[in-house]
Amino acid sequence: MSSRYEFIDAERATRNVDGSARYTVRLMCVWLAVSVSGFYEWVSRPASATARRRAELSVMIGYVFAEHDARYGYRRIHAVLARRGVLCGPELVRDLMRQAGLVPCQPRRSRKGTTVQAGRWAPIPDLVGRDFTAETPGAKLVGDITYVPTWQGWLYVALVIDCYSRKIVGWAMSDNYKTPLITSAITMATRNITLPDGAIFHSDRG
Repeated sequence: MSSRYEFIDAERATRNVDGSARYTVRLMCVWLAVSVSGFYEWVSRPASATARRRAELSVMIGYVFAEHDARYGYRRIHAVLARRGVLCGPELVRDLMRQAGLVPCQPRRSRKGTTVQAGRWAPIPDLVGRDFTAETPGAKLVGDITYVPTWQGWLYVALVIDCYSRKIVGWAMSDNYKTPLITSAITMATRNITLPDGAIFHSDRG
């Protein structure tokens, strides 16, 4: 019975766009087959241990939510509470967040592209031909650029891989993916391995 009263008590705060109550107590009591007088008698009682526990937990959840800039959902908040020794179930956290109107802000990161096609393509032959194997170290190198989101913006990383050993033999990082980023990674590669005559460096047309 208490669960029905709790539901009515929570839902009577729901409002329409114009500010009027969406559900009346009397109507909800009819729907849930409870008496109106019984509901108001329940409301006037001192808070039960469960109600006090939920109220305390709701305050903790609100603190963690604000502490992490409104980015944590109920699973992550539950994990934080568990690490701090607060025992509760994830569904309870979810329910209390819903009641408090705590909706995490988790914007999607825009997908950034690192390949920008040139206006004109230089007549550069494909010397690899989809064969990414090599018989000797340094004979065939491949490279690409990736990016990593950080608190201070995007970090671009250029990598050079030796097709012989499959090892990263050169790398460089920067806040942009202009030519110096690539040349720095290639320069590191030339310091780490000896390049034989006719060595090939393969990349895309970015």
